[in-house]
Amino acid sequence: MKVIRTINEMQQLALQCKKENKSIGFVATMGYLHEGHRKLLSSARKENDILVASIFVNPLQFGPNEDFERYPRDEEHDEQVAREEKVDVVFIPTVDEMYPMPMSLRLTMARRANVLCGKSREGHFDGVVTVLTKLFHIVLPDRAYFGLKDAQQFAVVDALVEDFNFPIELRGIPTVREQYGLAKSSRNVYLSEEEREKAKYIYQGLQKGQDLIRAGEKRKEIIVNEVSQFIKSYTHGKIDYVDLLTYPKLEDINTVNQRVILAAAVYFNQARLIDNVILEENGDLSFTE
Repeated sequence: MKVIRTINEMQQLALQCKKENKSIGFVATMGYLHEGHRKLLSSARKENDILVASIFVNPLQFGPNEDFERYPRDEEHDEQVAREEKVDVVFIPTVDEMYPMPMSLRLTMARRANVLCGKSREGHFDGVVTVLTKLFHIVLPDRAYFGLKDAQQFAVVDALVEDFNFPIELRGIPTVREQYGLAKSSRNVYLSEEEREKAKYIYQGLQKGQDLIRAGEKRKEIIVNEVSQFIKSYTHGKIDYVDLLTYPKLEDINTVNQRVILAAAVYFNQARLIDNVILEENGDLSFTE
């Protein structure tokens, strides 16, 4: 496994792979790798000649009062996980390497970003598409892999690839969960033992909404209210949102009549957790193994 820290070296390696007609699979991460990342890497490993993973905590997608400075980091652990998952190249640039001077251009999301997490994290997805635009140009992937726990991010990246004609095939990988349903996340380390026990009810609440749709309930208002009440009843967390939107366009609806995302975000003492289910009109999961 090769560790690369400069843009120039990463680009040169990617260009050489292109000359040799080797396909590149890419997993962009902010590090502190867990089982969810392993699933992305494993999926990418099966489908590509060269597997590249990036580890970069991107300051542009953190707000002024968010956890950029304390975001968990463990480069030694991450490199070990990458070796175990047979990653060929780990790209670990510094902030100065990625942003040596203030950006002259600014990417701003016009759609898909002003709902769900984007509603309370102004500018977050602008930072996401900016860093991914840079990474896509640096790594030159044929396929890029993203976890569907961050389903809004996947929808945003889908728009980026489509709008800017990146020759990249996107792969959405279903959420990896802990034993009782809690979605794997690097931020789970912020949870107390009691909060971790309660956090499982976020997913159970979403499952309750899914069951309602399967049973024939189509009214958004009813579904969202039932999920919200369930989460309030079983956790001490503060609900940021529970919402039901079309997917991947993330447009508002009153009635379930197409593919939708049922999503929630809940604040605990030191962590904000997100989760979702992406469902067909009949309530079946859209993305399965």
